[in-house]
Amino acid sequence: DGKIYDAYVIYPRSHTNEANFVEYFVYQIMPDILENKCGYKLCIYGRDIYPGEDTASAIEKRIQKSRRLIILLTHQLINCNEPAYDQHIALYNALIQNDTKVILLEMETIGTYERLQESLRFIIKQQGTVKWKEQHTVHPQSSNSKFWKQVRYRMPLTLKSS
Repeated sequence: DGKIYDAYVIYPRSHTNEANFVEYFVYQIMPDILENKCGYKLCIYGRDIYPGEDTASAIEKRIQKSRRLIILLTHQLINCNEPAYDQHIALYNALIQNDTKVILLEMETIGTYERLQESLRFIIKQQGTVKWKEQHTVHPQSSNSKFWKQVRYRMPLTLKSS
C-alpha cells in the first residue's frame, strides 16, 4: 500500500523542560509494546522527524505514509487554543480525504468532550476512545492488558515473518 508506518502518533508536546508521563508513554512505553513486542512501526514527532527537515512537509509526508493515526487525548491537548499543525493535517486526511483511520487514546479522564474540536468529537461519536486507566501504570509494559489489546485491535494487521 506504499505506507512506511503503521501509525503516526500525535500527542501534546510539553513546552516546559519537565518530563511528563505522556512523553514517557510516547517515547518509552508505546515503542516498547507496539514496536518491540507487536512488530508495528510508529512515526513519532521528535524521534522520526529530523532536525533541519522542513517540519510542515515532513509531518505531512509521514502522515500520508502512515496506515493509522494515534491521537493521545489529554487535558493539555484539549485546553490548547491552537491545535498542533500535525493534528490539523491528520484530522483533515482522516475526515476529508477519508484516508487514515484514527485511534483515540484517552490518557486522562476527560469527562465531557465539549471542549474538544468538533472533528475529534465526531470521531469519538463514531468509534469511541481507548481509555488508559491508572492501574495500567503499575505494569504499563504488559502487552496483554485490556488497553493494549484494544489498541492492537484497532491497528492494521502486521505481516510478521515467522
